[in-house]
Amino acid sequence: MRSPPALAILQPGDPFPPVHKAWPAHSPAPGLLAAGGALDVPTLLAAYSATVFPWFSEGEPILWWSPDPRMVLDVQRLRLHRSLRQAIRRFRADPACQVRIDSAFGQVIAACAGAARPGQNGTWIGPEMQAAYRALHAAGHAHSVETWIGGRLVAGLYVVAIGGAVFGESMFTEVRDGSKIALAALAAFARRHGLPLIDCQQNTRHLAFMGAAEMPRAQFARQVARLTALPAPRWGFEPVYWNALLPPSPADR
Repeated sequence: MRSPPALAILQPGDPFPPVHKAWPAHSPAPGLLAAGGALDVPTLLAAYSATVFPWFSEGEPILWWSPDPRMVLDVQRLRLHRSLRQAIRRFRADPACQVRIDSAFGQVIAACAGAARPGQNGTWIGPEMQAAYRALHAAGHAHSVETWIGGRLVAGLYVVAIGGAVFGESMFTEVRDGSKIALAALAAFARRHGLPLIDCQQNTRHLAFMGAAEMPRAQFARQVARLTALPAPRWGFEPVYWNALLPPSPADR
């Protein structure tokens, strides 16, 4: 097997290498682009705008990735299976149930960090990463979509957003279908505001089940360049947004 290309080592403030220099699919770490640099807001904005994201475990240097292909959810192709449709209808009809955006970002990212992942020991969302995304949230470029039941946060996810581009990061749930409801709410918000894609980074069975599909990185990069140039929507959730996914039933009227 051919050796992967030399890995770029970044100092804080260094630009990212072109993404075509990321390690290829047959390498030990497909999509790995660079190591080092910083996790400050300007660096993260530059990274996501270039289809690059950080992903590393505690004790490792900052590692930057840009896999090819990229897992992407076209929000018009979100797959709502019958049981999830029923769960959303019950959720929206129950006054004790709410979707909120950005009411508990810190709680969401902490819960995502503590969520168990099949086949993983520990978490990649360590204290350094949590601090970085809290700073990005304070700057208006990271948002949480939250599932609340009876005044308690039970599930949620967080994303990076630049203009009209949305980059999914992580999710958690404490109840059945809780994170799926949060993802559906994000898709409803995106449809309402004309945001066509949600980046899912890497292929998983769960994301494929929900309708996400792989996209060549070059095509994804063109979409990101177009979307990041658009005005950003006002992030918030209204119950009427559900209508972008499901028409209201008689009980909802």
